[in-house]
Amino acid sequence: MKKNGQFMPSNITRKDFLWKGLAATAAVVVAGKIIEVSIHNHKNIPGEILGAKSKTGHLLRDYKFPEPVEVRNEKIVIVGGGISGLSAARWLKRKGYQDFVMLELSDITGGNAVSGENEVSRYPWGAHYIPVPDIEMKELLQFLEECGTITGYDNAGLPMYNEYHLCADPEERLYINGMWQDGLVPHFGVPENERQQITRFFDLVNQFKQAVGKDRKPAFAIPASRCSMDEEFLSFDKISFSDYLQQQNFTSAYLLWYLNYCMRDDFGTTSVNTSAWAGIHYFASRKGTAANAGHSDVITWPEGNAFLAGKLKEATGAVPQTNALVYSVERRGEKIRVKYFDVNSSTSKAIIADRVIMATPQFVNQKIFAEGFRNELDYSKFTYAPWMVANVTVSEMPQAHGKPLSWDNVFFDSDSLGYVNACQQHLNGYEKNKVLTYYLPLSGTDPKSARLAAYGKTHEHWTQVILNDLERAHKGITEKIERIDVWLWGHGMIRPVPGFITSEARGIAGQPVEKKIFFAHTDLSGISIFEEGFYHGIRAAELLIQSLKANA
Repeated sequence: MKKNGQFMPSNITRKDFLWKGLAATAAVVVAGKIIEVSIHNHKNIPGEILGAKSKTGHLLRDYKFPEPVEVRNEKIVIVGGGISGLSAARWLKRKGYQDFVMLELSDITGGNAVSGENEVSRYPWGAHYIPVPDIEMKELLQFLEECGTITGYDNAGLPMYNEYHLCADPEERLYINGMWQDGLVPHFGVPENERQQITRFFDLVNQFKQAVGKDRKPAFAIPASRCSMDEEFLSFDKISFSDYLQQQNFTSAYLLWYLNYCMRDDFGTTSVNTSAWAGIHYFASRKGTAANAGHSDVITWPEGNAFLAGKLKEATGAVPQTNALVYSVERRGEKIRVKYFDVNSSTSKAIIADRVIMATPQFVNQKIFAEGFRNELDYSKFTYAPWMVANVTVSEMPQAHGKPLSWDNVFFDSDSLGYVNACQQHLNGYEKNKVLTYYLPLSGTDPKSARLAAYGKTHEHWTQVILNDLERAHKGITEKIERIDVWLWGHGMIRPVPGFITSEARGIAGQPVEKKIFFAHTDLSGISIFEEGFYHGIRAAELLIQSLKANA
């Protein structure tokens, strides 16, 4: 509510005040909440609901596969063509191991870094940037050189980043109290005492950035395997981020909103359901340094991280076999038999392999492994956040008050994460037509229910949710929208709930099976970011190579 022209946080619910006073209202459901919103005429907005081959994936649960009509031998099989699988393949190729085949469920590789394209722009369907990396991340820096993202190094050894890959200005803005402010940390209309809390929080973050454990490792780093195992820091995993903030007497509604936004942005879940260790890691692990960029800068492309996925694929020198649903991995004497369903021919096929890399999440592995494999692993500890992502094509953006259209555009106190301007990196930044990539984590407390509910919603439903959110800050934008396409991620990313980072299950999940099956996926870290997938791919490939050498 407002008092004397200033926004005052209160306990009033969104249902009570959202769109209050508008003549026409309708009920929509987001993350399990019924929200009353205004109705906007969208009968002429075309589009469709897309997704990550969920129907094909559900065959693992519902379908009785026929016996294989074909059996062949391969040295190495990589199951999964996401970032970790592509990274593993690239590393094998670099080390001279080219006798491998990759099986991917979807018709394209990239995992949650896939993208789309229309006449206006390329655009992401999921992951869309990486922060400037820490200079200790040598393998990643080398890969970024291959991509042309790093163009050289200065006399101090700091990387020089391609200016066309660094996010163009203006970078971020927040719609708050009727105005677009610069940056995402709330400051417009924020009382002084709450600003002081925000300053205190970031002072605390800086302390954690410098902290080192008794094992002489940084308290928080990327990849997570570089983090200290000191109990002083691991103990944060025992409580939620919300409880930790309460213990530290952070009470500002503005600060708590921002921190909750960050948790939903990277983890698809709220501060209440995020480990305090993961919450601190989000801020304290970003230590990137460069000759022409800092730790708060990001690297991005119109298609998002699909750019990086494409470069990884190019580096493998192989053509992945797509539309291949692996449904069984089992022992076959001294070998491993991988059975998969060829979606294009509706037949089952099998590969007898010496080694296998499972670059797939644990909820998939649970369905794939034959009885007797990994019975000790408690798969229930792995939970995944569902998401809805939409790409909205507009003929032009309505005028707005405050900071102009930026790369990242966020609405204060919205269920969404706002939208990314997919055209930000275009050389012609003044073009009227835009593609806005809208992100909505379905961050209810029960991911399964949110997932099932999302699959039951129509394109009309999601269009209504999107329009009512956009109209808050862009009055009249509905008339400018030409198309809305929606993508549903049933299992968008691993949720680092309290206790998961230090769980026995996470430790077991990363261990090889009989030195023949190796694992690579971001859920092994509990943090679903490009860097973790990249490093898990390298780790799995290195373990596999060591195994082959030991038996040579």
